[in-house]
Amino acid sequence: MAAVIPVISKLSNRIIRILGCNPGSMTLQGTNTYLIGTGKNRILIDTGDKDVEEYQQNLALVVQSEQVNIEHIVVTHWHHDHLGGVEDIYGTIAKQPKVWKHKRDETDAPDNEMPASIPTHWLTDGQEIKVEGATVKVHHTPGHTTDHVVLTLLDENILFSGDCILGEGTAIFEDLYTYMKSLQRILDLKPRIIYPGHGNIVEDPTQKIEYYISHRNQRESQILNALMANPDKQMTEMDLVRIIYTETPEHLWAAAAYNVNHHLVKLTKENKIKNISVNGENRWQISSVCNSNL
Repeated sequence: MAAVIPVISKLSNRIIRILGCNPGSMTLQGTNTYLIGTGKNRILIDTGDKDVEEYQQNLALVVQSEQVNIEHIVVTHWHHDHLGGVEDIYGTIAKQPKVWKHKRDETDAPDNEMPASIPTHWLTDGQEIKVEGATVKVHHTPGHTTDHVVLTLLDENILFSGDCILGEGTAIFEDLYTYMKSLQRILDLKPRIIYPGHGNIVEDPTQKIEYYISHRNQRESQILNALMANPDKQMTEMDLVRIIYTETPEHLWAAAAYNVNHHLVKLTKENKIKNISVNGENRWQISSVCNSNL
């Protein structure tokens, strides 16, 4: 069982974690938000869900007891459990902060999650945001969402991973192809420690990131092997689930098929397999090029 995360934790002389108090199956114990800096003005990473009074009270308590001002709010991505609280604290707990978020991809729905009364400043890859005692650097890491960013605290070589890497379990993603590239990018950053968007601190970042990568690579190999063993068949996600997830209860097969689909889309982008529509149903088959190379 995961260690209980306190609602307020002083993690170092420049980092205070305030739990979002929004527990759930997808948020674990809740969204971790982080107040960063050593001076009067601070950076807040993520804001939890909307209308969570307990979180607002705890954040206000920290701001008052530390006698600080939230100068910047940096949102790691557009999901409600990271961005929702902005509306509650803007102009109240955070008097006149700059609210930062990366733009979503042009193929996504418009960036309209923030009320029009709250100006959004757009993050760029490599950008640095500074306050006294802290400099955070932005790294665009799409995959979980197209706008997802992680942040490195340059002063301590700490990574704030948002939902790209969790404190427990594995993360979900919209696009596995870009997500795998983002995991490799984070691995290359060589963080000393990871403070995730959900779950406890990751004390062994390299081991954790390599596990994420190897777990996905293992599933990919299983899918490729199943398609190679049936080179003349055009298979659905569920066909592959029945072959690969033999130890998974049948009531979880739909969720497994969702993950398999992400792998299939990635493999199609890499030209290792081909996508065929049969009576309006998507099916996949090993490509002749991949089969000959393997």
